[in-house]
Amino acid sequence: MPETFSRAECAHNPVRFFAILSMQRSGSGWFESLLNSHTNVSSNGEIFSVKDRRANISSIVQTLDKVYNLDWFSSASKNECSAATGFKWMLNQGLMEHHKEIVEYFNRRGVSAIFLFRRNLLRRMVSVLANSYDRYAKLLNGTHKAHVHSEEEAETLSKYKPTINCTKLITDLKEMELTAAKAKNTSIAPDTWSCTMKILSKPHCKDLTEVLKDVEGFLRLPKKRLKSRQVKIHNGPLADHIKNWDDVKKTLTGTPYEDFLHADY
Repeated sequence: MPETFSRAECAHNPVRFFAILSMQRSGSGWFESLLNSHTNVSSNGEIFSVKDRRANISSIVQTLDKVYNLDWFSSASKNECSAATGFKWMLNQGLMEHHKEIVEYFNRRGVSAIFLFRRNLLRRMVSVLANSYDRYAKLLNGTHKAHVHSEEEAETLSKYKPTINCTKLITDLKEMELTAAKAKNTSIAPDTWSCTMKILSKPHCKDLTEVLKDVEGFLRLPKKRLKSRQVKIHNGPLADHIKNWDDVKKTLTGTPYEDFLHADY
């Protein structure tokens, strides 16, 4: 193991591979920005958002090879060793369709997986609907932004309050819940990997420090203070962000999803 993680040690530093497995609007961008603030980490975004890269298992493997075969010793973009490198991968970007082959590839290459799911699926739904609306409305001076870096931008985007279809609300929440459960209980579940796995939910802010320490330990990184420039868009009670809040509250009260009305994340 390296002691200082200086560039002089790079030749002796085993670069660890990882993938952040998640769903859209679940905090993966925020989480990745935290990881990338670590001088020894390089996470390369949502590479499978490009459809050609996930057209079939051959194109998926070819893309994975491009990421994990880079020369991380001599061409590291930072001044210290790249100790861990990876990317974000959404479940609906070919991951579930080809999970058996992907598990085989990850096990063979020693890729570690970090599952990141949002606990409060109602908050995720609000974020999905608001983000979808802004793709067309472009509220920030004619520009669509999925993530923002200032309180002013966050406030502008949060002014849009989606109306939730209460007739389908329970069904939609169940579907999101089942998608996450399927990811954790099918062939990409923890016991199918030869490498260590970490399963996370997007934490409340008070748990963030401990979660990040766990992730650094998981990737065998030196402990550092991690920070993100991203600003949360939908702060405060959900009642402030849903147009038909009374209908939503009535629909979920007395159901297994009632806690979503109150929980932050």
